Amino acid sequence: METVLSVFRSERNIKSILFDIMALSFIYFVPAISHMLSFPIYLIEPMRIMLILSLAHTRRSNAYIIALTLPLFSFLISSHPSGLKTALISFELILNVWLFFTLSGIIKNQFVSMFLSISLSKIVYYLIKYVLLSTALMSGDLVTTPIYIQIITTIVFSIYVYLFTRDRE
Repeated sequence: METVLSVFRSERNIKSILFDIMALSFIYFVPAISHMLSFPIYLIEPMRIMLILSLAHTRRSNAYIIALTLPLFSFLISSHPSGLKTALISFELILNVWLFFTLSGIIKNQFVSMFLSISLSKIVYYLIKYVLLSTALMSGDLVTTPIYIQIITTIVFSIYVYLFTRDRE
């Protein structure tokens, strides 16, 4: 019991827990928000938005938790995306986090590190998805969100991380 209470005594833990609840709630309500706004929010990658916010405002371990759990949570509450695509998205987001922290240690520029980590994780995602589509393990289109939107969101996310993590450089 004391161990459980000690988790809630740490401000960093409380911040991470509250962030995780907010992220899960956001993912839960994405369909309703999309319908209400008459805009397909999935185009701006809501899971990656939550991941970027986690990277910028919580701990490294929490970013990994978000990367792993958001796709799984989405699958469990809506059966979307499919099980295989859920695993693929989780892998991409975890790779994004790992690449970001690895590149940040090498490059020392948060904008470049984020831009490269998103870009490289997307390249790996599309390569794996191509193989899965080619072998008929997955169905659908290779690219569902237009590339220009992905480039714009990658730049915006990279700027955000740079602005909110400059003091860490």
